[in-house]
Amino acid sequence: MTTDSSLAPADQAAADAAFGTRERMALFVLLTASFTLAVDFSILNVALPRIGSDVGFAIADLQWISTAFAVCAAGFTLLFGRFADLFGRRRQFLVGIALLGVASLVGGLAQEPSLLLAARVAQGIATAAVTPAALSLLTTSFPEGPMRERALGLNGALMAAGFTTGAVLGGLLTDLISWRWAFFVNVIVAVAVLAVGPAVLKETRAQLRPPLDLPGAVTVTLALVAGVYGLTQAGQHSWGDVRSWGALLLAAVMVLAFIVIERTVSEPLVPLSVVLRRSTGWGNLAGVIAFATETSVVFLLTLYLQEVRGYTPLQAGLAFAVLGAGTVLGGVIAPRVIGHLGGKRAIVAGLVAQGVSTVPLAFLGDASGWLVVLLVATFVGGVANLVVIVGFMVTATSGLPDAEQGLATGLATMSQQVGITLGTPVMSAIATAAGAATAGHILHGVTTALAVNAAICFATAVVIGLVLPRHRKAVAA
Repeated sequence: MTTDSSLAPADQAAADAAFGTRERMALFVLLTASFTLAVDFSILNVALPRIGSDVGFAIADLQWISTAFAVCAAGFTLLFGRFADLFGRRRQFLVGIALLGVASLVGGLAQEPSLLLAARVAQGIATAAVTPAALSLLTTSFPEGPMRERALGLNGALMAAGFTTGAVLGGLLTDLISWRWAFFVNVIVAVAVLAVGPAVLKETRAQLRPPLDLPGAVTVTLALVAGVYGLTQAGQHSWGDVRSWGALLLAAVMVLAFIVIERTVSEPLVPLSVVLRRSTGWGNLAGVIAFATETSVVFLLTLYLQEVRGYTPLQAGLAFAVLGAGTVLGGVIAPRVIGHLGGKRAIVAGLVAQGVSTVPLAFLGDASGWLVVLLVATFVGGVANLVVIVGFMVTATSGLPDAEQGLATGLATMSQQVGITLGTPVMSAIATAAGAATAGHILHGVTTALAVNAAICFATAVVIGLVLPRHRKAVAA
């Protein structure tokens, strides 16, 4: 039974002591992989112009370097989450890491656009395979309660810090060495993980292997791929772009087809009973909002720093170092917050704190002291956001048997990646619409979008507070 009662100091000490050498090494391997994959989402963004000139991309085609990765990383994650349950989490994790290493080597050596895009597709597929496998290895390696919450807290901290680190590291590598090292770093990490991982990770898989729900797998993958593609096109072009709406319409049709299939097949890919559990469904909604709001804050503040304040990309990236520190601290303290408040209250409190920290950013301008406001607000927002992220992961993966942890973590990973993809185009559209009719259009658009961002945090906190169950019962594996 997982309850909302707080942990006694002795219990916490016992939980901390329960990490043996093998568990620590396994945790290190899994966290290293999670951090590296998070870095990959942002490490190439500041290097895109340089990559285009070196490899031969037209300016209009540069967006495909990011889109190819994002579509595959999000589109295949739910399918691979279920694969991990059925065919082995450790095996899938190691194969995915090997694919990441090979794809990154190819990308780093690429001399033509088609080869670089193929490498990015392979990196995205590797990310879709590794992320749910790593997360389910975490949840099955550590029992539900303080140990799992601590492990998920560390995972969330490094994962969130990875997005910020990627922007800074990408700028440093591009300016000081070469953008190609943004790929080669992955090769080094992959070799290290493959050297240590087989010795410290235990294989886990379902005892019974039901037949794969192929129609469900095809429709849900098409839905996710089309949905993410539509969102990225909206962000890069406009919400009026026909490709965006066409892809989103296809995604909606595929979702409906998927629901019909899952209701009729004997062994569904995603049992609707799992998705419809309040802790799983509403917990994942909180995750989507947490990732969408905080990643879009980074996007909006990047516009502010570079377009309004005149910062270089590297300077703007360094300004987010404080946010990165806040996310790390948030991941460290999140298990204790959850232990004292429970998952539901931790999510609500984190969303409220994140919203409060975003409100001052809606008033940024030319006044003296603006940088201090930005740094303090982003630090507090980073701490609060990680409390929400860890709270959602604990909530969405609790009360389920080990045989369904790949599915649960696949859903959580999907929520993460959909949130990352959703936040920027939505807030970009708001900023563009709000700033279109004003003289200082960029600043007004950014501050308006930040105000909406804060309002979304508050509204989600109210909804989660009303509908998310307070107690969760663990189900024996």
